[in-house]
Amino acid sequence: MPYDMDKLRLDADLVVLSACQTGLGKEIKGEGIVGLTGAFMSAGAERLIVSLWYVSDEGTAELMTLLYQKMLQQGLAPAAALRAAQLEMLQQEKWRSPYEWAGFVIQGDWR
Repeated sequence: MPYDMDKLRLDADLVVLSACQTGLGKEIKGEGIVGLTGAFMSAGAERLIVSLWYVSDEGTAELMTLLYQKMLQQGLAPAAALRAAQLEMLQQEKWRSPYEWAGFVIQGDWR
């Protein structure tokens, strides 16, 4: 049964999907790329933070902790907080590999 998009409304400035490959979609002929990002944006989310590849649980937990600290305690905007969290992880020996944090990107309104 198809979804009624009038009933799928979301009033969110930011949605964070921290699981593996949440930013990927599937190409559907005549529709383009369809995935979670498009579904959340169609429902009303202004921006999403999603992952583009398989991410480790431990690295993701560290990145999400830093991301939320930077947004909630330092008052940074989502894009700035994500960048700052990723740069901080880059400076730590344990998280120096971009594999651990670079898969996360912001989609939608980047401000």
